[in-house]
Amino acid sequence: MSSLKYFKKNANDYQVIAAGSLQLYFIIGGMPECVSSWERYNDTEIISQIQRERTELYENDFPKHYGKVNSGRLLMVFRSIPAQLAKLNEKFMYGAVREGGRARDFEKAIEWLVSAGILNRVFNVSKAEHPLSVFDRQGCFKFFLFDTGLLKSVSGIDNSAILLKSDCQFKDPLTENYTLQLCGQFQTLPRYFEDKSSEIDFLIQRGTEIIPVEVKRGEDKSASSFKSYSGKAAETCHPFFQTVISGKRTYYQYTAVSCRQSG
Repeated sequence: MSSLKYFKKNANDYQVIAAGSLQLYFIIGGMPECVSSWERYNDTEIISQIQRERTELYENDFPKHYGKVNSGRLLMVFRSIPAQLAKLNEKFMYGAVREGGRARDFEKAIEWLVSAGILNRVFNVSKAEHPLSVFDRQGCFKFFLFDTGLLKSVSGIDNSAILLKSDCQFKDPLTENYTLQLCGQFQTLPRYFEDKSSEIDFLIQRGTEIIPVEVKRGEDKSASSFKSYSGKAAETCHPFFQTVISGKRTYYQYTAVSCRQSG
C-alpha cells in the first residue's frame, strides 16, 4: 500500500513547472520524484523510467486488495483509461474495459480507484446550474489520472512525439488532464456539460457562479461549442464568467469575460 498512498498523502506537494513549456509538463508531470529528477538531471528518459517503475508498483499493489476488490478488475479499469480517453466521446464505457462488461462488474473497482486518489471522476450534468452536484448524471462520467505525466506514460506515448510537436491525437486528453489538475483548487469537483449543439469540457462552481472552461490546444481558438453555450447563457441573463484555455506555442493563456445583463 505504500506506493498507492504515496501520492495521495503528498498531494499538496505537487509542483507545476511554471517556467517550463507545456510540452515538458506533459512529459514530467507533477509527481515530486519526477520533478526532483528533472531539476537534478534534466533528462526526460530518466523521468520515463521513474513513471514506468511507479506504474509497476501500482499494479503490483493491486493484488494485495483481492479480499476487498477483484484485483484483476482494478487492473483492467486502470489500464483502460488511455483507450477511454482516446475515443471521440470520452465517456467511460464498461464495454471498453471488457467486452460485454457492465456496471455491476466494475463498480467496486472504480470506487476503490477513485477513493485511492488514482482516478479523478468528472460527472456529466443535465444542467449547468448551481449547485452542480444535484444535476449529476450518475451513469455518465469521464475518468482522468491524478497526474498528467503518468497518463502520458501509461498511454505509451514516446517523449519525442510531444517534444517535436507532432500531430499526436492524444495531446487533447493530456491537455484536459492538465486542466483538471488546475481546477483541483475548487471545493466542488468540476463537471462537464453537453447538449445537441455544444459541449463544455469543464464546469467549475465558485460560490453560486458556474464557470465554463473550454480546453483548446495548439493555435486552435475557435471554441465553437463555447460560443454556443455563452450565447444561451447570455439569453437567459445568468451571471457567469467564461474562461477559454488555449495553448499558444508552449504556454497557456487565460481570458475571462463577464456576461452582459440587460437592465
